[in-house]
Amino acid sequence: MARNSARPGRTVAAFFIGLAIAYGLVALIGTWKPALGLDLEGGTQITLVADGNVPKDQLNQAADIINARVNGSGVSEAEVTTQGSNEIVVQVPGSTKGSLVETVVRQARLRFRLVAQVPQTTPQTLPSTAPSPSSPTLPSPNSPSKSDKPTGKSTGNNRTPALLGKNKHEPKKDQNKKQDKPSSSPTPSPNESVPDSTSEVNYTEANKQAFGDALTWMTNPDPQSVAVYNAYTCPSSKPVVDDPSIPIVTCDAQKDPTTGQYQKYLLSPALIEGTEISSATANAPGSTQGQVQWTVGIQLKSHGADIERTLSQAMAGDQSKTFAIVLDGKVISAPFFESVISDGTSQISGNFTESSAKSLATSLKYGALPISFDKQKTTILTIGPSLAGDQLSAGITAGIAGLLLVMIYCLFYYRGLGLVVIASLLVAAATTYALVLLLAKSAGFTLTLPGIAGLIVAVGITADSFIVFFERIRDEMRSGKSMRVAVEAGWIRARATCVAADSVSILAAVVLYIFAAGVVKGFAFALGLSTLIDLLVFFWFTKPMVSWLARFSFFNKGHKLSGLDAENLGLDRLPAGGRA
Repeated sequence: MARNSARPGRTVAAFFIGLAIAYGLVALIGTWKPALGLDLEGGTQITLVADGNVPKDQLNQAADIINARVNGSGVSEAEVTTQGSNEIVVQVPGSTKGSLVETVVRQARLRFRLVAQVPQTTPQTLPSTAPSPSSPTLPSPNSPSKSDKPTGKSTGNNRTPALLGKNKHEPKKDQNKKQDKPSSSPTPSPNESVPDSTSEVNYTEANKQAFGDALTWMTNPDPQSVAVYNAYTCPSSKPVVDDPSIPIVTCDAQKDPTTGQYQKYLLSPALIEGTEISSATANAPGSTQGQVQWTVGIQLKSHGADIERTLSQAMAGDQSKTFAIVLDGKVISAPFFESVISDGTSQISGNFTESSAKSLATSLKYGALPISFDKQKTTILTIGPSLAGDQLSAGITAGIAGLLLVMIYCLFYYRGLGLVVIASLLVAAATTYALVLLLAKSAGFTLTLPGIAGLIVAVGITADSFIVFFERIRDEMRSGKSMRVAVEAGWIRARATCVAADSVSILAAVVLYIFAAGVVKGFAFALGLSTLIDLLVFFWFTKPMVSWLARFSFFNKGHKLSGLDAENLGLDRLPAGGRA
């Protein structure tokens, strides 16, 4: 006990050093204003209209996935609701970046396909006005879905090992007949028709046997697929029909920044689906050896990892055998296997920025949407604060008034010790403000009116800790102990009581945060954060300060203004020298 209180000045100094570091980080961030929620600042409203009639359960499932995407940090206070039978409304506080809008509307259907070895035709450049008509993609029995513009770009033969495929395709019995490798303009058989710029090719079950074994098909694609590939131009004005069961022809997600052109690909049926992804993370440059740009790390589940291992064993080291990572029908990366990947751990590389990498990782982490949306009907509006500036001013005024009332009461009742209360409350307020600013930048925490209420409620919790401690000190002094001894003896009893009380408050905040929704989560988060700060200030500032003040005769000899005089304690006189 004596060891803990021998150097209270060092404890207080360490606390202020930590607080100074926190504000130093705030200065590096460059913002001194907390992020405000929709009710205080307004933000962006995105209205998504489902494409066609969709079941209610699928609409709710899509809303849950979008909610998980935009509230990935858990405290960004975005609101996601369904409206009518086919609309999802997303309200995001503050100014919204384009990457967040892409995160919301992206289908996030990720598939891994082999790249057929066909002669590469010269990519078409973007026309100066409107895109010229181009041949359609290989058709699907299903109706085509809208595809949103994904982030990242193809890197061609990227040397970074990446993923591949869906279901393991077993060779068909009639695949022992090898086809000649087609030329850039194959001659169709008498029974085949070469697609023109407006026709579509329908694969029959007999056609599909030609690409049943994806590894064989990659080096010897069927002439019908090659004919569609040669007739296709990039970019296409039609959405890609990303049917996983058949080959497709598609383009890069973005133009090559050096050539200003798109690359087109003939791709095998999907070998691994995005549902095989167990986790996805955005990796900063330098986080792995030799990494010079942002990437998206992916961990596959056991089934996907088995397929990836089989494919990498067959393709490793051969730069002519590449595969494509296809997001919503567009190629975002087309690397080759440098070596065998046995554990399902890979990464997508491309022309990613920090925001686009994080956006893609978030979309993949929380899964693909079960429905598609009509892009023509999607609306993005800027909305004003629902409670306006007066409500914000009223909330701040209430917080300051509550803080002042607690300070005045403690100063009146505890006199000199009340100065410790005032200092502790000011330190707690400064610590809270620093953490709110840091969390706004790192975790997307936004301050709403319920959150402000949580911070105000926590002022009372903090004051309770002081009262319990001071009353224990006074009780010990009434029993005949000097102030220095009473501080240490009272601390042992008071800290157990305060920790128990704060633990109950933290537990209540956690339960409320887990089961609540919307802005109520903000109240729970703010309450839990303030309670943790109360414990931090109580242990690292309040107690050391009281131990330090106990060394001064103004307090230990019971000056009338100290709050520890005999009259205030209800004694005839203070004990002389005290006893242990």
